Amino acid sequence: MTAARQEAREARAFAPASVGNVAVGFDILGHALAGVGDTVTVRRIPEPEVRIAAIRGAPRPLPLEAERNTAGVALQAMRQRLGLAGGFELEIDKGIALGSGMGGSAASCVAALVAANALLDTPLPRQALYPFALAGEAVASGGRHGDNLGPMLLGGLVLATAERLVRIPVPEQWHCLLVHPEAVLETRRAREALAGSYALADFVAQSANLGLVLAGCYTGDATLVRAGLRDVLVEPRRAPLVAGFDAAKRAALDGGAMGASISGAGPSVFAWFETRERAAATAPAVQAAFAEAGLDSQAWVCPIDSPGAVLL
Repeated sequence: MTAARQEAREARAFAPASVGNVAVGFDILGHALAGVGDTVTVRRIPEPEVRIAAIRGAPRPLPLEAERNTAGVALQAMRQRLGLAGGFELEIDKGIALGSGMGGSAASCVAALVAANALLDTPLPRQALYPFALAGEAVASGGRHGDNLGPMLLGGLVLATAERLVRIPVPEQWHCLLVHPEAVLETRRAREALAGSYALADFVAQSANLGLVLAGCYTGDATLVRAGLRDVLVEPRRAPLVAGFDAAKRAALDGGAMGASISGAGPSVFAWFETRERAAATAPAVQAAFAEAGLDSQAWVCPIDSPGAVLL
């Protein structure tokens, strides 16, 4: 262990927001969203435990008990897996609105892991943090899915399976517009809307659409993405939960989007564009659609290939 590593007792990391599902990849496909995120400060402590000293920036109280907090559970999983003698104390600064469909619970989890990893005698590769992040995310959503975690850990567009993360190449000029209406849609409620049976033909169509989007990203062919970026499984069941969604999606498509849908569990709406200029020019129309539904909103425009979590 180097002297510098011996003296490292505190680290801070920032994890960006994300667009989960990306319409056609429910629970397995997501991309990073630059411009907003959570920051977590982690300190090494001699006690064999994980404790949360403070959570700031949340509109309502979040659990300070480590076993009920995504970041706390992730660090507990890290401690247990690595057999660490000491523990961690953390402080969380929320920058992502709760229940926004922007991966807020995952961001705290990933930022905590990236900061804690920097304090290890031998830091792990980002991919190796994924199982710990899955354990943390399960606390918030009730399931071990990595569509938000993957892009936060690696950056860009990521295919996240149960055991691995695969970064998908995307043309650097392609941009995402994300509009977040001032409303809250809890992930668990959004998942409840998905109960029931599905037609086999819809599964086939969704698989075809996912294949088209991935092929379009790998080849830089926007026509393939336009053909495939359509959710026939989840969006129809969740759209009624998002006031103004139909008008917002229509405004995005009228503005030239390759496709548009619900970000994560909602209520945020995302759209992919071939240029930053087109995405920025369309933002006012999408926000106007939410305004017609009585909702103020915030908008972000960033590359689909945005960076993941960073040490500060």
